[in-house]
Amino acid sequence: MRVLEERPAFVPRSRACDMLGLNRSATYSRAPRRKTGPHKPQPRALQPAERAEILEVIGEDRYIDESIARIHARELSEGRVHASVSTMYRVARAERMTGERRDQRPPRRHRKPSITVHGPNQAWTWDITKLPTFDVGRYLNLYVILDLYSRYPVGWMISRKENASLAVQLFRETIQRRGVNPNLLVIHQDRGSPMIAHQYHDFVTSLGATLSHSRPRVSNDNPMSEAQFKTLKYAPSYPGRFAGPGDARAWVAPFMDYYAEAPHSGLAMFTPEDVHFDRIETVHRTRQSALDTYWQAHPERFVQGPPSVPRPPAVVSINPEDGRDAEQVLAEDDALEDGIDPVVVPGTHAA
Repeated sequence: MRVLEERPAFVPRSRACDMLGLNRSATYSRAPRRKTGPHKPQPRALQPAERAEILEVIGEDRYIDESIARIHARELSEGRVHASVSTMYRVARAERMTGERRDQRPPRRHRKPSITVHGPNQAWTWDITKLPTFDVGRYLNLYVILDLYSRYPVGWMISRKENASLAVQLFRETIQRRGVNPNLLVIHQDRGSPMIAHQYHDFVTSLGATLSHSRPRVSNDNPMSEAQFKTLKYAPSYPGRFAGPGDARAWVAPFMDYYAEAPHSGLAMFTPEDVHFDRIETVHRTRQSALDTYWQAHPERFVQGPPSVPRPPAVVSINPEDGRDAEQVLAEDDALEDGIDPVVVPGTHAA
């Protein structure tokens, strides 16, 4: 330290510390500063009257929506200077006036959806996913309606657009084709713009169906549709991009058939078709007979006794913990948006 203090005046402290292998910040004295006298106020500080004037200006009704910088600019344009922008910010921050100064509506609480079904066509869940095209930034829209109980795709559509008119068309044709009584149907969806549009909402309620919505930003409230889209996009044959609606339909159609006919882990490895079209008992007898035959031929391989074929769940639910069933799910009719202009497209697979 003595060498450092006795260095020539033209040698900077930082260079001397580098040559001596010292940390420059550690070479300063750590002794506390001695108070030489009473604290002296800053001569440039605002007077209490000046602070009160700044707070009064910031609190004026005409400035309730303005930032401090804009308040300063408007006052300056009218020939008044109260302080610098940074000083006005400092005064406002000390009084907690830098945040929103208007009365705010409290955060909206959305009801947690709860649906419980005991058979097919009691509740449908649907969603829309984007399919990339070879044109960068352009996507196709795949609408899919799944039966909640069986996971069977009861309806689907591909369109260049995403709006409520197409959703109405898809549901009208699907309900007619499936022969479903809409008065006994719960339709569950998230809160995308087609799902909360007035046009779609009015159509579904006019049929007598019950609307159910996921909570904002909670994907687990619509798990069947989300899982089906993941299965689709992780399929080995998924091309990644499509040339157009026709190309997409040519791939999606056989995939939907495959999905309906493939064993599903959530259905005890029965297929959605088996569950949806009430073939559970027939398939169960065939499987159980095959297992019984195999067990009789090799009983030593079953250390826990004769095997039995599991059945699909008799009850399927979304958020079942509150105990409500499908008929008790109320429609989330708040925060509805205006519908989009109708687009008339023939057929289920819209262009």
